[in-house]
Amino acid sequence: MKKPSANISEVMIRGFRSICVAIALVLFLAGHAPAQTDADSAWENRVKLEERARDNPFFIAPHRPNYILPVSYNTRPNTTPFTPGTEDFDHTEMKFQFSMKLQVARDVFHNNGKIYFAYTNLSFWQAYNKDASSPFRETNHEPELFLTVDNDWNFLGLTNRANSIGVVHQSNGRSGALSRSWNRIYGLFMFDRGNFLFALKPWYRIPEEEKSSPTDPTGDDNPDINKFLGSGELYAFYKWDRQTFGLMLRNNLRRHDNKGAIQLDWSFPVSSNLKGYVQYFSGYGESLIDYNAAVHRISLGVLLTDWL
Repeated sequence: MKKPSANISEVMIRGFRSICVAIALVLFLAGHAPAQTDADSAWENRVKLEERARDNPFFIAPHRPNYILPVSYNTRPNTTPFTPGTEDFDHTEMKFQFSMKLQVARDVFHNNGKIYFAYTNLSFWQAYNKDASSPFRETNHEPELFLTVDNDWNFLGLTNRANSIGVVHQSNGRSGALSRSWNRIYGLFMFDRGNFLFALKPWYRIPEEEKSSPTDPTGDDNPDINKFLGSGELYAFYKWDRQTFGLMLRNNLRRHDNKGAIQLDWSFPVSSNLKGYVQYFSGYGESLIDYNAAVHRISLGVLLTDWL
């Protein structure tokens, strides 16, 4: 009985190592980010701009970044889920994301608390694959409902600006063997210091019943998705002048068969209201159809709305 106990301890130590290193790096960068005393932080400026436009009937607030990446190169397109011989994907495709939110209630707790409905569409389009009639290789739909509460708690030189709890459904809208979906309850804890923003997003997957057969339209389409996407994400962003640098980290915290993902972002101005955007992704879970396939991708395009 002693040996399993030692193994469990070792798994915990090694599993958390990568996340601890990432958090230590983020805190180091946060500690060296210039503090703003009288001026608002980059995140506060975004919130204020959204509040000013809240009563405009022609305004829909951005949720996550909105972008169009006409050049998106994948070193190894995943053809495994598809019927052999039916799909021949190009390495270069278009990737784009449209994400918006609508405030449905405010001042839930006296003068605090907002409820939002949000929707995010992430698509991968084989626009240059004329031989296959330029199909949409994958589209992920992600509606969510969440409550956000503002805060001003200080921690290790950072200010906890907002905390959210929500429920989200993600699906690729397909049927049969290509169907992928899952439901989660998540928390989002946001900290900032000046032009630096750090966020932790843990989640819990809502269990689903097993399929009675591979062709069963009900039941869990991807029972092992937590093995590849883990139970949360870490974000860090830094705004320098009009440029923004971003980081996303994910890890399943397992010693054996460790899997995760990293995304690096760089946006820079090309006009008064448009930014150039470079995105690098490596790992699992870039899209639902690729949740269990490693993807290594570099993309270039334009960013319509940023995190900061």
